[in-house]
Amino acid sequence: MSAPAQQGWDEAFDFVVVGSGGGGMAAALTAADSGLSTVLVEKGKMYGGTTGISGGGIWIPNNPTLRAEGHDDSRESIRAYLDLLTEGRVPAARLDAFVDQGPATMELLEKSRWMRFSWVKGYADYHPEYEGGRPQGRSVEAKPFDTRKLGEDEKYQRPNSLKGPLGLWVTSKDYHDLAMVKRTWRGRRASVVAAWRVSSNVVRRRHMATGGRALVARLRMALKDAGVPLWLRSPMTELVVDEAGKVTGVLVTREGRTVRVGARHGVLLATGGFDHNPRMREKYLPEGGRDDHSAGAVENVGDGILAGQALGAALDFMDDAWWMPSVHHPAGATVPLVSERCIPPSVIVSGDGRRFTNESSPYVNFVHDQLAGGHVPAWFVMDAKARARYPFAQVLPGAPFHKAFYEQGIVHRADSIGALAERIGLPADTLAETVERFNGFARTGKDTDFGRGDSAYDRYYGDPTLKNPNLDVIDKAPYYAVRIEVGDLGTKGGLVCDEHSRVLREDGTAIAGLYATGNASAAVMGNEYAGPGATIGPAMVFGHIAARHAAAGRTGAGTAGGAP
Repeated sequence: MSAPAQQGWDEAFDFVVVGSGGGGMAAALTAADSGLSTVLVEKGKMYGGTTGISGGGIWIPNNPTLRAEGHDDSRESIRAYLDLLTEGRVPAARLDAFVDQGPATMELLEKSRWMRFSWVKGYADYHPEYEGGRPQGRSVEAKPFDTRKLGEDEKYQRPNSLKGPLGLWVTSKDYHDLAMVKRTWRGRRASVVAAWRVSSNVVRRRHMATGGRALVARLRMALKDAGVPLWLRSPMTELVVDEAGKVTGVLVTREGRTVRVGARHGVLLATGGFDHNPRMREKYLPEGGRDDHSAGAVENVGDGILAGQALGAALDFMDDAWWMPSVHHPAGATVPLVSERCIPPSVIVSGDGRRFTNESSPYVNFVHDQLAGGHVPAWFVMDAKARARYPFAQVLPGAPFHKAFYEQGIVHRADSIGALAERIGLPADTLAETVERFNGFARTGKDTDFGRGDSAYDRYYGDPTLKNPNLDVIDKAPYYAVRIEVGDLGTKGGLVCDEHSRVLREDGTAIAGLYATGNASAAVMGNEYAGPGATIGPAMVFGHIAARHAAAGRTGAGTAGGAP
């Protein structure tokens, strides 16, 4: 714990936000809108956090973009859906705050001339069959953005792993359509549009961004208009507290020296999870999920969680993550498997050669089943039709896997299912039986073992030319097996917070002056995942809530240590 605050500050603001992902940036905008002098402190040399390298979906029901499209929800249906998902593990007041303040968060963002969104229509909630679930989905995304408008800040924006060749840019809808480029007219049309975009970018010299990168770029432009400074390469090393235990500022390493930064009305931790902290992964995550195959920002090592814990903060959901079945790319990257698990002529099997769950299910649920059964690693088995028709792990349809995939044992190939089983160490007879049973389901269009293709979510990335978009016979040599790792998009566990985003101690009392959001906080989604963007959406909402609460304390409507 640092020396008393009375020693003076090198810098002082009303509100200090630590972390420049979507939650932190939304909070900083809200604080500025509330009249608070605000600074955004970022550990890395680039801004954007995990939001910047994500798909950028935002799951916030009843937001202005959805309402403009006529997609109104009753509050009761939203709460019913969240109640079913969270199974009583998340306080009702937190769920109420998310539902009630979500629209206000987006309304505030859209006050900026830069913040514009579109509905990803058809990208279903992850459990559309539940009461309150929506088959058409509630996810929105930032509209494509030319990052040249960032000026000098463009070179400090975190690059997105989804950036295409020659400046090709694709939205979530484009990604969905391009997955069927070999199968549907919509897919072929999307490929023509993609080619036009490449040509247009060359001629117009645009630097178009989509997904999380577009969202971060738009937020950065809005922050510039609001006059909020962004400090890069400025890691927080400590929270400063006074004699009463109230957080009054932070210590930051900036330009080689320790800077004492005062926070008159609060500090918000938006520092991400412990994705790349091997000790924390080993301590908290379940066996099978401890290896670091995380797609989270490299700076995410649990800084905010540890800082809060040092002040006596409670933790929850530390044994869970935003899991994602993934392939370890030979170049070292983790490649999430989203659309790939819907490839019809394919199954995913465990070390005994048997299926263990619905391959096309939401990725968190898939990995929960994988971990529960000890099916690590798993094997993705597909035939030549699958490789000819559909993209896989950034390999285009019909293109061969690079030889490094084979050399590193990530991909195996054989002319029969039996020979393939032998190469990956599975019982040949069992794998053959699994494939034959699956082929029977493909012929009837009904998976009676796991219900693959029954949910609107499953079908979103499936092949609409088939009877069941997620089922097709595996019968054309050569056959392929790809090693599937337990990856994640970030960890779920973190600091326990109340409905005002205040960090709580084990006894339920608030640590005055300290707020948290995003993966630094215990997930408001509990162990589940409501739909595309149910990480970024809540992070933005609870960042917004924190800033409003801090501002209310300044004006006397409440205090940092009490309810408004």
